[in-house]
Amino acid sequence: MYARVDNVAYRFLRQYTPGAYTFILPASSEAPRRLQHPKRKTVGLRVPAHPLTQTLLQALGEPLLSSSFILAGDSEPLCDPEEIKARIGKRLDLILDVGFCADQPTTVIDMAGDDMLLVRRGLGEVPVGVVELDG
Repeated sequence: MYARVDNVAYRFLRQYTPGAYTFILPASSEAPRRLQHPKRKTVGLRVPAHPLTQTLLQALGEPLLSSSFILAGDSEPLCDPEEIKARIGKRLDLILDVGFCADQPTTVIDMAGDDMLLVRRGLGEVPVGVVELDG
């Protein structure tokens, strides 16, 4: 496992995954440096509820590295498979077309410190116990 998770954090993660959340957790000693935030020694954890993602994760039996797909010059990620094919399809080996994906970001919760902090409000509801910082 690439993150250190205590019992309280584990129960919290079990309750909110899979779902529209990204969790920032302390990196374990097993986490490759390239996956960690360079200064904070943290990793992000996201477990989407999409059936294809769940199937891929189950088949792999290990984490899958991914990122939002934002092309240079764009401000929003590409979410429409037809637009992806039209714009860069010839440069890709494979596109798994599962239809249009949600373009609203996940709710990001930082669990690396003593308190759970809201980093970004997104698609997931803000859970009870998460501290929302003012501006």
